[in-house]
Amino acid sequence: QVQLVESGGGLVQPGGSLRLSCAASTNILSFDDEGWYRQAPGKQNEFVAQIFRSGSTAYADSVKGRFTISRDNGANTIYLQMNNLKTEDTAVYYCTTWDGYRRTWGPGTLVTVSS
Repeated sequence: QVQLVESGGGLVQPGGSLRLSCAASTNILSFDDEGWYRQAPGKQNEFVAQIFRSGSTAYADSVKGRFTISRDNGANTIYLQMNNLKTEDTAVYYCTTWDGYRRTWGPGTLVTVSS
């Protein structure tokens, strides 16, 4: 089973940027899609962004135009570039993969947007 490890979280001021990384233990081209979800304090887990095997992408309305998902197939790594961060983006961000049978999750990385 694939293992996922996120990194890149931290404290940033409103309007700032962060780039999250998710390193996979296996070839990410074997997955139908990879994505990012987040869970804010006291709220349910919510979809953020997704990238399909074809390279097409999808985003939650709340992050469109600010976040960009991408991947490096050679490094088996998925990225989430987050720009113009807002306080409401504060959450634990989780990387996930789907192979057609199983969805796997990483342990998460905390992003705090605060002045």
